[in-house]
Order: sequence, then structure tokens, then C-alpha cells
Amino acid sequence: MGRDFDYSPWDFWIEAGEEEQTRQHLVRDQLNALPGHQIATGCFVSELASVRNDALVLGPRTYVAAGAYLTGTVRAGRDCSINAYTVVRGHVEIGDAVRIGAHTSILGFNHNMTDPDVEVFRQPLTSKGVTIGDDVWIGSHVVVLDGVTVGDKAVLAAGAIVTKSVPSGAVVAGNPARVIKWRVPPTFHPEASRPSGLATFAAAVKADAVRILDRCFDGDLFVDTPGAAPTVRAQCDAVEIADLLLGTAPPQLPAEAQRDRLRGWQNPVTGLVATLQPDASRSPGPELGLRQPGFTDPDAGYHVLAVGYALDLLGSSFQHPIRLVETAGIAEALAKLPWESGAWHGGHWVDILGTALHWNRRMGEPTGAEALFGWLLLNADPRTGMWGSPRPDDGLLQIVNGFYRASRGTFAQFGLPLPYPERVIDTVLAHAGDTRVVRPDRQNACNILDIAHPLWLTQSTGHRTPEVRALAGKLLTDALGHWAPGQGFGFHPSRTPPGLQGTEMWLASIWFLADLAGTADDLGYRPRGVHRPEPWTSM
Repeated sequence: MGRDFDYSPWDFWIEAGEEEQTRQHLVRDQLNALPGHQIATGCFVSELASVRNDALVLGPRTYVAAGAYLTGTVRAGRDCSINAYTVVRGHVEIGDAVRIGAHTSILGFNHNMTDPDVEVFRQPLTSKGVTIGDDVWIGSHVVVLDGVTVGDKAVLAAGAIVTKSVPSGAVVAGNPARVIKWRVPPTFHPEASRPSGLATFAAAVKADAVRILDRCFDGDLFVDTPGAAPTVRAQCDAVEIADLLLGTAPPQLPAEAQRDRLRGWQNPVTGLVATLQPDASRSPGPELGLRQPGFTDPDAGYHVLAVGYALDLLGSSFQHPIRLVETAGIAEALAKLPWESGAWHGGHWVDILGTALHWNRRMGEPTGAEALFGWLLLNADPRTGMWGSPRPDDGLLQIVNGFYRASRGTFAQFGLPLPYPERVIDTVLAHAGDTRVVRPDRQNACNILDIAHPLWLTQSTGHRTPEVRALAGKLLTDALGHWAPGQGFGFHPSRTPPGLQGTEMWLASIWFLADLAGTADDLGYRPRGVHRPEPWTSM
């Protein structure tokens, strides 16, 4: 009976004997000893399968049956099946609960055929990769070619030859595969609300600017969304949106009143602006100080950026220097950041520190910029161009988002070249193939901005320009479809209501994406605040 499990392994951990289970534990241990291999508990990998991967990640209860052939970098989530004689090669990302029928081929690479005088097998390979979402059913004898993305809950009928990406919920069949019906009818239709072009979109946004600000103004302070409590950031987002679309301060209050309020919220000792108290005084809370390398007040850090740039747009600045860390302790503080477990948090703090140094430099204060840039240059990973490491649960998300924050507050803000710009592009493009991040109904303002800005910052290299422009055009189309007339953008458009934070961030992303695509002039606006494209200063 043991050989039956090799071909039908789904009941292995229920019905197999102790000796067979012990042997399977040994197989898992041998695989996990290989670099880049992570085989979770409850997996089954047949000894009759050919597993020759550079990296292999299998989530809990995922199995690989006899005769399967796996090479390259393959990552699969929980409860997946790679059935008998299935071929999975190249760079392939598979979500949760994906079932793959026998004799199917998923090929995340291709042969180059550009030179007719060179035999095909002698020409280099190319790889865009294949990405498969969650809860996807793939029948037997299906072929999925390089560059394809399959959305969540899709079905690929037996024998389908899939050459183009498959929408979420679609059932496709044939050669080449086409949508024949829907398992889950589509609910997200960006075309229904998409403006006809960037100029039309920009005109609509500018016409709605005052209305958007009015709906988030409670008569005294701005709130992110109607009914929410006022926050420091909401005041700053309102200033940024008004400057971007109207060229003035928000018309709901005199500019001087907004400027004086922001300046008055700064603590003269630390230079920080704390969270507003939830009472009628609507003033910052008690000074909580800092705990290196993190803040005890979770909002005070970002206020270094938001308040500083809002004041600049209002023709003013902080009154006091910002005291984050002594110059002599910068390298030590950076080394203590959680780069491996949470690279975004590391980048978040670097952005705050770099921006604090920028504001202090404008006041003539010592900056410690040499220590900051020296540490970043010495610790950038030459393989990714970034800081930190990917994580099994969210892939490249942390290091890409952390890179945006860290580079924005340092190299971009101070006008200095990045250490490995081409590797940054490679990493961002690989990350942009992750449907957990880029599928339209999963997009949020942070994740798309964190793709757009690094690609914009590195575009002068010319590296992979056609791919960058194609991606920018797709994400731009998606972004325009998130617009809610008269309300703005939701931070996570399919989950959160339109508000000031989402509107400010999406408008910035749209500019960067449009500039990458060569169409930014149609917008008639250019960010000047936190997300300004030009460096503030030069070292």
C-alpha cells in the first residue's frame, strides 16, 4: 500500500504506518537542510518525485506526488497539491489551496529565440515567472506559460494552454485558453469609473478638491474620514492635497492659523509632535520621549515627515531641532533595527532619522549624516540593492516597502546615488509579480507607492526600461480606477472608505507612475511635500 501514497498522498498522514511516516519525516529533514528550502509540517514529498530546486517552500499540508518534476524557485502555500507527473519549473509562486492535476506543466521560464543564427538550445533562458493566486483549481494536462498570473478562485480546465493572465474567478479552457464562464462573477470593474485619460482625471480631481477637504473638516480640525477623530496627520494631508490641487493652503481655515497650530504642537525639548489627545483640548498628548530604536508614541515618528513638509508648504518650518539620537550613536541605533524580521520598521526609522537630520541641517545643527549614509552603504545587500531579507509569509513586501522609506528619507531627499540601483529594479519587478500586492482589489496606497517610487528613483539606469514602463502603465490604469468622485481615494480602495491619507498617497503614486510612463504632463500637478520627486538638498 505504501506505493499508493506516492500517487495519492492526500490521506498519507491519516492512514500510513509508523515506518512510512518516519521515512517521510526523514525526506522533509533532508530537504530542509538544503539552502532556500522550507518544507512545513504535514507536507508529503514522494521519493519518486524529482525535486531539484534552487529554492523550495511548501506550506502546511502541501504534497508532491510521484513523477512530479520541480526545478528553479518554487513557493507554494498551504493545502496545495502537485499531483503525479506534474512539471513545475522556473520561478513559480503558488498561493493557498491550489490543486494541480496530473501531467500539468507550469513553466516559469522560456528559451530566447531572438538570434536565428544560433540554435535555440544554445540561447540564454529568460524568466518572468508564473504567479498563481489562492483557491485555484488546475485540471490535468494543463500548460501554463512564463509570464502568466492566475487570479484567486480561477479554474483552468483540463487541457487548457494558458498563454495570458487569467482574471480572478474566471473559468478558462481551450488552446489558447479563453474565459468560458465565471466561477465567481467579477465584482471589481475599474473600467466603469475610470476617466478617459489622465487630463480628464486631473480635471475631475481638481474640481473635487474643495469638496474632498470639506467632507473631512469638522469645523476646527481635519479628520481622515468623516466621523473619525482628528489626527495630526490629517491636518498635514489636507495641506498636501490643497497645495497639490489648488496651489494654496486648505481654504477651510486661514493659512496662518494652520501654520501656527502645527508649529505650536512641537515639543521644544525633543522637537517631536505627539499624538493628539482624545479630549476636547485637541492638543498633543504628554511628551512620551523616545526608546531607541523605536518611539514610545507610535505616531510621533511619522509626524517628523508630515508636519515638517506641511509647514514647508505653508511657508514655515519647525521652531526647534529634532532630538532623536546622538550623532555618535547613529550606527549603533541602525544596527539594532529589526532588518531581518521586519525591514519596513527599519526603513521607517531611517526615513524619520534622515528627515530629522534634514530639518536640523536647515537650522545649522550638526547632522551626523556621514554616519547614517556610511552605515546604509556598508549594509546594502548587493543581491537586492536593499536592506533586510524576504520573509516566508509575505515574500519581498517588507524589504521593498522598507527600501522605499529608507531611500526616500536619505538618498532621494539628499540627492545621493544609490549603491545598487539595477538590483533595486530587479527586486521591485520580482515583487510586483506578487498578486497579494498588485492585484487591483488587493492594492493599497502604501504598497503601490513603494513600487512606484523606487522604480522612478532608479529609472536613469535604463535597466529593464520596457518592463518598468509596462508595469507603470498597468498600475496607473488600476490606480485611476480606484478614484471615488467627490470623495477621493480610500487607502485600501476595496476595503476602506475614501479619506485624506489615501487621497494624498494615491495622487503621489499616480504622478510617479505617469512619469515613468512618460505622461505626467497630462496631470498638471507635481508633488511638493513628503513625496516630492526632487531632492531637498545636496550633500
